Amino acid sequence: MGKRKREARLNALPGVERLRAGAELEVTVERILPGGLGLAHAEGQTILVALSAPGDCARILVERVRGGTAFASIRRILEPSPARVEPLCPYFGRCGGCDFQQLSYEAQLAAKVEIVRDCLRRVARIEPPAEISITPSPDEWRYRSRARWQYDALRGHLGYYERGSHSVCDVVECPVALPPVQEKLTSLRERMRAGELHEDTREFEAVAGDAGVSLWPPVEGLDAGEQSRAVGGETYRFDAACFFQINHGLLEPLVLAALRDVGGPNSSALDLFCGVGLFTLPLARRFSRVVGVEGNAAACAFARRNLQEAGLSNARVETSSVGDWMRRHSQAHAPFDFALLDPPRAGAEPETVAALLALRPSRIS
Repeated sequence: MGKRKREARLNALPGVERLRAGAELEVTVERILPGGLGLAHAEGQTILVALSAPGDCARILVERVRGGTAFASIRRILEPSPARVEPLCPYFGRCGGCDFQQLSYEAQLAAKVEIVRDCLRRVARIEPPAEISITPSPDEWRYRSRARWQYDALRGHLGYYERGSHSVCDVVECPVALPPVQEKLTSLRERMRAGELHEDTREFEAVAGDAGVSLWPPVEGLDAGEQSRAVGGETYRFDAACFFQINHGLLEPLVLAALRDVGGPNSSALDLFCGVGLFTLPLARRFSRVVGVEGNAAACAFARRNLQEAGLSNARVETSSVGDWMRRHSQAHAPFDFALLDPPRAGAEPETVAALLALRPSRIS
C-alpha cells in the first residue's frame, strides 16, 4: 500500500484526527531517543520533540509530519524537567554538533542507557539485563580529541553544520573540544580572516595526539602531521585522515571492557572496522591469530605499522569494506573464537551481521 493511501485510510478512521504542520499542542516528553529527540504522544500519534528533556511539559509546534510521525519544536516550556539544565554552549540548538546539552550529565548517562536498552529490544530483539552499567567520562567538557569543521568561504563561516541543514554555523569556541583542538580552530579562523584559506576547501579534520594536532587538509604552519597516543601500554600512530576514538580519557576502560576475559592459546579473533588497530594490538597479545578488516587504506597502513612497531606478527590487516570482505572472504579465514565490531555511527549493515553470525564465534563484543 502506498504512503498516500495509508495516510488516507488512517484519516478516514473514526475518531482519528491527524496532526498537521503548524498545529500547536501541549505534550509531556516521555524519554529521549538517539539524536536527542524527545518522544511524546498525543491524539494517537508519535511526536518527536527537538531539544527536549524527559519529563518536560511543553507547548510545541508541529513543523512537519512524515510517515505518521510528527516532528516538533518547543514553543514554551510549561513545566521543565528536573533533568533540564542551561546549555553551556551559546550555539547549542542552532549548531548540529551536540545533542544532549539540555540535560544534566547524569541525565545524559541515563538517557544513553535507555537508548541501548531500547535498541537491544527493538533492533536486536534481545531482552536486556536489568542493570546496564555505563562508564562516565572523566571530563564532561573539553574532552573531544577530534573535530570536523565545515568551511563556507563565501560567507566567511567556519564551524559545524547547523542542526538539520548544510548551512555552516560559525563557531568561535567549542566547549567540548580538547584545548589543543580549540587552539587549532582559533588559528584556522585567524587564517580565514586573513584570506589565507583555499576557497575551494569545504571542511577540515583535526585530531589530537599526545604531542600535537594533525590537520587535514594540511595548512602550512598549522598541521603537526602524524600523531601518536599511548593507551594501556600500547602506542598508536595515526593522522587526521584516519578515525581514532574521540574521548581519550575513556580509551583504556573501553579496551578493557571490550576484551574482558577473552583469549587463550590456539585461539583466533576477528576485528571488524579495526581502524588503526586500537583493539587489534591488544587482541594480538591475547589470541594466537587475529584478522583485522578496515575500509580506510590510510588507517590500514597505520594499523600494520602499529603492529610491526609493537613486535606483533600474529595479526594481519585486510584493506576492504567490511561488508564485502565478510561476504567474499570471511569463511576462508574461519573459524574465529571471538569477534569484535567497532562500526561507524550508522552501525554494521544487516548483511554484515548475518555473515558474522554464520561464522558462529563463541563471543561477540
